[in-house]
Amino acid sequence: MSTANLPAVRACRPTWNKGRIVGQKRPLQPKHVWAIRVRLEIAQRTRELALFNLAIDSKLRGCELVQLKVADVYAAGRVKHRAAIVQSKTRKPVSFEIAEGTRKAIEAWLEAPLMVGSEHLWPGRFNDRRHISTRQYARLVRDWVTSIGLEPSAYGTHSMRRTKVAPIYRKTGNLRAVQLLLYHTKMDSTVRYLGVELEDALAIAESVES
Repeated sequence: MSTANLPAVRACRPTWNKGRIVGQKRPLQPKHVWAIRVRLEIAQRTRELALFNLAIDSKLRGCELVQLKVADVYAAGRVKHRAAIVQSKTRKPVSFEIAEGTRKAIEAWLEAPLMVGSEHLWPGRFNDRRHISTRQYARLVRDWVTSIGLEPSAYGTHSMRRTKVAPIYRKTGNLRAVQLLLYHTKMDSTVRYLGVELEDALAIAESVES
């Protein structure tokens, strides 16, 4: 007896990225940065304000930001103007500036009771965690962008890393400067990270007279 060829039955599963924005995460615009800062200040969320400001200034990867120690940014009774750490990914030293507003936010955070005797700048809330996790940091970023009405799937921890360098590139077209600020070893990585396209290159070329 011949068997009829029946159509294959497949489970109807929704695509994992349905309704989500995938791809390169967007940097925050100056108006977004200002709006988030104001909300954190009004809510007196001292730790989050210091973390938000330092994430933008340092341009560090999330895994490096959460592992910062007090000694990395604080010495001789004050917050440093410039700090230096060794990257966990490349094992190379990197430096970053700490703006005045960020220094004030960090100083306020260091006076909090939770920071008494803490070695890490962002201590965990449980005894078995020395510092907050990258997942906790990602949740905070999501809360920040959601609080000002942005689509959370369009932003992430890399948005914080790109927020300061994106306008630098737009204003100057200087990829080398951005490469140094992001601590990239290859220019190709910087080009991909910023999403530099042919139109950007042509615009830069047109603005330069030979």
